[in-house]
Amino acid sequence: MAEERVRPIVIKRIKKVAGGHHGGAWKIAYADFVTAMMAFFLLMWLLGSTSKAQKEGISEYFKTPLKVALMGGSSVGASDTLIKGGGGKDMTKKQGQVKPVDGPDGKKKAVNIDEVKKAVEKAEKVKLEELKKKIEKAIEDSPSLSKFKSQILLDITSEGLRVQIVDDKNRPMFNSSKAEMQPYAKEILQEIGQMLNGVTNKISLSGHTDATPYPNGEKSYSNWELSSDRANASRRELIAGGMDETKLLRVVGLSSASLLDKENPFNPSNRRISIIIMNKQAEENALKDDSAVNVASDANHEEIGNAVLAQPAPAAKKLN
Repeated sequence: MAEERVRPIVIKRIKKVAGGHHGGAWKIAYADFVTAMMAFFLLMWLLGSTSKAQKEGISEYFKTPLKVALMGGSSVGASDTLIKGGGGKDMTKKQGQVKPVDGPDGKKKAVNIDEVKKAVEKAEKVKLEELKKKIEKAIEDSPSLSKFKSQILLDITSEGLRVQIVDDKNRPMFNSSKAEMQPYAKEILQEIGQMLNGVTNKISLSGHTDATPYPNGEKSYSNWELSSDRANASRRELIAGGMDETKLLRVVGLSSASLLDKENPFNPSNRRISIIIMNKQAEENALKDDSAVNVASDANHEEIGNAVLAQPAPAAKKLN
């Protein structure tokens, strides 16, 4: 019985073997990948920070570097090489800096900035002409506007498309010597406001009077104030018609300084509201004029820092 209870002792030995692909080989592959990505982004940065002429110079160098270096030539050590002893073009030259286009003879020619500017101005003029025809057709088709078409004048000026709403002897836009607008004038401006909201151009608005002096004016209230108030009243009606207020770039009162009928300064047609759909050049000029300031200085004293003198236009009253 005792002999049956004795069992042999079994010893298990586990041999540990390192897993092949689970070792550190992946780290080398990952390091190679990171290095390649770094080189790629460095290349992209260099391409983005060099001009076209520099890229062409580098390209020329790598096309024949050994031939030029070993056999020599006019480009070896020349001052117009990108890299000494190699090929390439002079980066300081204007070649490659101007956008090339195909000419009639198949060769490349530089773009003329003045010609491009004229083409843009011509296209803008065509656009304003189309807008003029569109507004004229809308006036003809509108029952509320067609009966007043003799008082709505449209023309193309150096500043853009001008829409003028003039007084008639028997049908004034405003009450006499007042900035209160007649109902029909409100209707006209609201209709035009809807049309103007469909264009991207900025708007200039001005009020005009005839040469008749304002009663008891000059000292307290004159045609200058009256034309300014009428311009602002027109601005409110344009906005009420749906025009975006941010489209307005300038609202001014010009009194009788700019007459429509210069031969007859008292003609009722001189009393009018002028709306100009400004072209790009007029818009840039207006913004430039508004940002211009004059710094006050005195020859007998030290320079006065940050002193600005407002210089209002002599024939216009600027409104907020």
